[in-house]
Amino acid sequence: MHIFHSIDELGTLRGCVLTIGNFDGVHVGHQALIRRTLEISRQKTLVPLVMTFWPHPRQVLSPQRGHCPLTSREDRFALLEALGVSHVLELPFTAQLAAMEAASFVRDMLAPLALRHLVVGYDFTLGRNRKGTAAVLTELGTLLGFAVDQLDPVPVDGMVVSSTTLRKLIAEGDVAKAATLLGRWHGFSGEVLHGDGRGAGLGFPTANQRKPDVVLPAVGVYATWATIDAETVPGVTSIGHKPTFGGTSLGVETFLLQGGRNIYGRNLRLEFVDRLRREQNFASVEDLKQQIAADVREARSILHGTARGSGVGR
Repeated sequence: MHIFHSIDELGTLRGCVLTIGNFDGVHVGHQALIRRTLEISRQKTLVPLVMTFWPHPRQVLSPQRGHCPLTSREDRFALLEALGVSHVLELPFTAQLAAMEAASFVRDMLAPLALRHLVVGYDFTLGRNRKGTAAVLTELGTLLGFAVDQLDPVPVDGMVVSSTTLRKLIAEGDVAKAATLLGRWHGFSGEVLHGDGRGAGLGFPTANQRKPDVVLPAVGVYATWATIDAETVPGVTSIGHKPTFGGTSLGVETFLLQGGRNIYGRNLRLEFVDRLRREQNFASVEDLKQQIAADVREARSILHGTARGSGVGR
C-alpha cells in the first residue's frame, strides 16, 4: 500500500474514486465504504483512493477532552490494506484545514485529484461548520465533474455502526458486542515489560504492558487472544489496579494459557473476546488464586469456539 501525505506527493496519480473519513476503528460501516469505492474503481477503471487525517480531528479541535482513538495509526493502515486499499492520502489535520469552507476544500484538495467519483457515509460532512453535506457536495460535483455516492447507515443487531457507539461499548467492557460492529475483536499491541512478579508468585505468571494509546476496555478480567511472532494463544487479561494488594495505578497484564516462554521486550498483541467479570478486592490471596483458576477455566471454554485472532499487525 502506498501512503501519501500531500497532494503533491501523488505525482501523476490522477483520475480517482475517493472516499474520505477518519476511519477510526475501520469498523463494518467503514468497510462498506471501502468496498463500494473499490467496486466503482473496477467499474470505471479509476484509481481507488482513501483520504484520511492524522491526528484525529478531535485531538486538534478539542484537546481538553482527551480523545482516544479506537485503533492505532499502524493498525488503521494494516486494516485498510487488508481490505484491498492500495493508495491512502493521509493529510495532516490542522486548525487551518478545519477552517476551510466546503467549497474551498473541494476546489483546493479534491479537484486537483481529477476526482471522478466520491463515496461518503450517511452522516458525512466536511468543511467549516460541517456545511459540506452530501447535497452540497453533489452540487459542487455537478460543476467540477464528479459524482457522489452517499451510503445508507449500516445496522448491526439494531444499532447503527459508528465509532462513537463502539467507543462507548468498549469503555463499558462489552467487547463481545463491539466485535460485531468492528467485524473483528478489539485489540492493541505493546511491548511486554517486567512487572512486580506477583502473578508468578500466585502460580499465574503474567505478561505486563503499558496502558495503550487507544480505547481501553473497562476495568475487569477478559478472555483474550494473545499473539507473539505470528503465534496466537489463549489468554486471560486483567485491566485494573490490583486492589487485593493495595494497588492504585492502572495496569494491563495477561496470563498466557500456553506459556512457559520468556517474552520480555517482545511485542504482544491482545484481542478482547469477552468480559469474564469486574475487578474485585479479595479477602485473601487464596481467594484470589481460586478466582483466577476459575477465570482460566471460563476463558478456555469461551475461546474454544472462537477464531484465533484478527490478523491485524501480523
